[in-house]
Amino acid sequence: MLTKKRKIIIMGAAGRDFHNFNTLYRDNDSVEVIAFTATQIPDIEGRRYPAALAGKLYPKGIPIHDEKELLGLVKKHGVDEVIFSYSDVSYQYVMEKAAYVMATGARFALEGGRPTMIKCAKPVVAVCAIRTGSGKSQTTRKVAEVLQSMGKKVVAIRHPMPYGDLAAQAVQRFASLKDLVRHKCTIEEREEYEPHIMSGVTVYAGVDYEKIIRQAEREADVVLWDGGNNDMPFYAPDLHITVVDPHRPGHEISYYPGQNNLLMADCIVINKIDSADPENVSYVRENIRKYNPNAVVIDGASPIEVDKPELIRGKRVLVVEDGPTLTHGEMTYGAGVVAAEKYGAAELVDPRPYTVQSITDTFTKYPNIGTLLPAMGYGDKQVKDLETTINRTKCDLVLIATPIDLSRLIKINKPTARVFYSLQEIGTPNLETVLSQKFGFKARKSGKTVKRGTKR
Repeated sequence: MLTKKRKIIIMGAAGRDFHNFNTLYRDNDSVEVIAFTATQIPDIEGRRYPAALAGKLYPKGIPIHDEKELLGLVKKHGVDEVIFSYSDVSYQYVMEKAAYVMATGARFALEGGRPTMIKCAKPVVAVCAIRTGSGKSQTTRKVAEVLQSMGKKVVAIRHPMPYGDLAAQAVQRFASLKDLVRHKCTIEEREEYEPHIMSGVTVYAGVDYEKIIRQAEREADVVLWDGGNNDMPFYAPDLHITVVDPHRPGHEISYYPGQNNLLMADCIVINKIDSADPENVSYVRENIRKYNPNAVVIDGASPIEVDKPELIRGKRVLVVEDGPTLTHGEMTYGAGVVAAEKYGAAELVDPRPYTVQSITDTFTKYPNIGTLLPAMGYGDKQVKDLETTINRTKCDLVLIATPIDLSRLIKINKPTARVFYSLQEIGTPNLETVLSQKFGFKARKSGKTVKRGTKR
């Protein structure tokens, strides 16, 4: 007697969804994946997960639909189960999605992290966060710097951002700035890859993370998982570091799957202590004690630097911040705002009257962004819309608070200044002591100086 295949739909955003499929469902003949649905990322829907990646059970690939079509697809295909597979959303959001799905009669499910964590032959240090914008990227770069000072060859593997040809992006390797051009990287990808490259760290990313790790582990002493959003690691970590944000106290226990990272962490970094309310720092610290009392806690600050601070005082300033941090990260200010206030800007200029097309759509979808401009750039069209918006905005100065210099990618018709920030550990324990105790690595007393790259 033939067993009926279980029909499923995977809800995602071109990252965790594809990884869950690859590790759990690609060659699983007990299920039929009807479709992926997509949200958060512009222009992902309407494509197909290609046959070259989908495996022998899906010779035509798998369609990717807008999440708005989810309930209709469930009813049309008699779907048995919907798998929620994206990140940086509140528990309220997740359960609302569950209620709608379950009202159709289908099951709603979440996949555990452990079954999808691939084993690596080399030590793995995973850096994750409880929310987008917590300071995960700068922490990752600090970990890489410490490991390099210990004489280790570090290879970073970044959480997926495959927004182009998925088959062509199955395994991507970035060792030079030319590789960013060759792979037609978006602004978001450049923000994450370029600082690593400038520090001498090779970066891998893509879609098929089994193939990625097998290639990366051949050239690495240590693999550094550079997590995205607040997702869980794709690889089984030997050391799991989670960054928490006292600017958003309580989010460490109310957002999915950030709390998973809080609970699984071996080491927790409380970032931004220098600019957060002390009561909020205490609240976050108490939650760490309550939910993961065995974790090592590192205190950290994010001091800012500006390359041309004299341009800010008394000026009408347009602040451009990291896109994901302002959109699904829900932050209403960042390093650019802190810098503008610190150096005496007369006014933060509201970009909304000057936005065009896809940038206008971004503000419609995320109305709480306010008077900041997210550096959206998921494709050539959106990069052009960003450039047009900046150049239409009536201001004296554009303050760029993204990890890369946007003026190298777009032509800006007014003066610019850049904001940098990096992780500054406060006292001990610190990342060096944690890495040393875990792996027995020791910093070299002398020798070649580690090349430092762009700070965020």
